[in-house]
Amino acid sequence: MNSAFKILKGDRGIWIVLIILSLFSLLVVYSATGSLAYRHAEGNTFFYLIRHAGFLFLGYIIIIAIVNYVPINLISILSPLMLLLSFVFIIVALALKGGGEATGRTFSLGGISFQPAETAKIALVWFVAKLLANNQDKENVPSRRIFFWILGITTVVSFAILLADFSTAALLFATIMVMMFVGRIKIKYLASTIGGGILVLVLFYFMASAIDMGRFGTFKGRLDRYIFGDPSSEIGMTQADFAEMAIYHGGRLGAGPGGSEVRNHMAAAYNDFIFSILVEEYGWISFIVVLCFIIFASRAAIIVNQSKRTFPAFMVVGLSSLIVLQAMINMGVSVGLLPVTGQTLPWVSMGGTSTLFTAVSIGCILRVSYLNKVEKMNQNASVNDVEKIPDEDHSFAQVGSID
Repeated sequence: MNSAFKILKGDRGIWIVLIILSLFSLLVVYSATGSLAYRHAEGNTFFYLIRHAGFLFLGYIIIIAIVNYVPINLISILSPLMLLLSFVFIIVALALKGGGEATGRTFSLGGISFQPAETAKIALVWFVAKLLANNQDKENVPSRRIFFWILGITTVVSFAILLADFSTAALLFATIMVMMFVGRIKIKYLASTIGGGILVLVLFYFMASAIDMGRFGTFKGRLDRYIFGDPSSEIGMTQADFAEMAIYHGGRLGAGPGGSEVRNHMAAAYNDFIFSILVEEYGWISFIVVLCFIIFASRAAIIVNQSKRTFPAFMVVGLSSLIVLQAMINMGVSVGLLPVTGQTLPWVSMGGTSTLFTAVSIGCILRVSYLNKVEKMNQNASVNDVEKIPDEDHSFAQVGSID
């Protein structure tokens, strides 16, 4: 075990969480893709299992590569360029969109199809972390000018994403709000932003019927179905209905691995509603997955607390918030607490490039954890033994505690 963790550098708690989530993911993806295999893989039920295992394997390679070889200061330097490229990809994807519900979400580059919103989420977190890190001072909180810079850039990126994917835009905006709160932006600015955001959502809701742009109509429809009930339920069961039925059927003990009776009736059983299939088959045991994300959040908080540099700390705050908030949304939708959003369960749902982008986020978090340990071990050693961080990235010792 110790030899394995010499390769898997960084926080051991997070590595254990990843391994546990991977095991549950392989089991439930194999179970949930049975009907999909008969529709698109000539009945080969192992096809999607092997495909998913391959992406998880590539994800582990990405994580290990980032932890061992990617300098944090390089991420800081490249963050503006990455954000610009991501924004360009989003605009191009919107310009090239065709018919279908998920139009404008994907972009093909060199034969690889991915969602530019996934790159934009990570790049924006990197960039905001850089802005917050470079404007920390022990005597004064970040200025109003910095707040408006962050708010303006976040609004532009989120609006571009919103035109094709409302829930991802909302998730990203909420994550940046968390980062600004930790970054000591004044509460009155954040409260005003939240109030303005609620007002904008109300306007979108009432104007959705009059305007035909982006996902506003989808946003209104999903909210209406959540509040007033889905008229389609009178004709036949919806995805949300099947998700609740799966949870009810599982009960306390669950139906056992592969015992789901609802999976074949759900088009999104292996991604958006995978948590409901997990609960159906494993009952109370599925709480282990919930516990994994709780542990992940707590370990990320410990990494932030141990960081002596602000950019790595803010980056961990943003990336971990993205993952945990997305997991909460997915599980909330599956159990009927939230409107249907289309958010997958990170590292559990079957995915392609989305799994790899999650790996990038986790790799960055573990890289910071690893550097924290190296810096602690080399406190009395030469500064050359520790990875250098840009001079403008102040230490917490200079600006005070992060809380």
